[in-house]
Amino acid sequence: MTGSTITYGGERISFSVVENPKISGKVRIHVYPYGSVKVETPLNTPGEEIFAAMRKRVRWVSKQLQLQREGRLHALPREYRSGETHFYLGRRYVLKALQQDACPSAVKLKGGQLQVTTKNNTVGEIKKTLTRWYRLRADDYFKKRLREISANLGWVDSPPGLKLRVMRTQWGSCSPAGLICINPRLIRAPRDCIDYVLLHELCHLRQHNHSKRFYNLLDKNLPNWRHVKSRLDGMAELLLVE
Repeated sequence: MTGSTITYGGERISFSVVENPKISGKVRIHVYPYGSVKVETPLNTPGEEIFAAMRKRVRWVSKQLQLQREGRLHALPREYRSGETHFYLGRRYVLKALQQDACPSAVKLKGGQLQVTTKNNTVGEIKKTLTRWYRLRADDYFKKRLREISANLGWVDSPPGLKLRVMRTQWGSCSPAGLICINPRLIRAPRDCIDYVLLHELCHLRQHNHSKRFYNLLDKNLPNWRHVKSRLDGMAELLLVE
């Protein structure tokens, strides 16, 4: 992996270049949450071709980075105190911290509230309890949807293994061995966004790349995936913030 920069409108944009032997022809540019820009290229792509691709799309890249910066202005770090909002399956809930010495730590959805009960009601304990609850919910919901989505895909004989892994700039990944990793923070996203990420990784079981065949497969099984992805990208700053 190598890095470089390009200037647009007085802004210096850093990007990394990654060679992928499984793609051919077209250079692909990805903008990830928190400002990471990756250029994915076929093997031995000349530097001038990479920069030509970046110059062609630098306006789009700059716009995506600006949208992310604007999103971060509203994505303040969580304080884990009563009154702030948290997401679950795309819906906002108001956090209500409760203290009960005789009861074990627990989380309950009640109306529009996310009620977190702890023994000492400290920020650290509230965060720990809520993080554990999110992870358990994520594991259960993702496995359920993975089974349901896999059942409709002809190239999947049985649901693949799934592992939760916190990732700073990705929602999911699929290993060459077929293990799917999903960011547990995705449980905060709307249901259709979760389905898109799961389907994206399931498509990698057949096309382990981002080739035209991969996108054709995605188009066939989720024709509006671009709209869903755009909505998820627009929410990323709020969903990933801790």
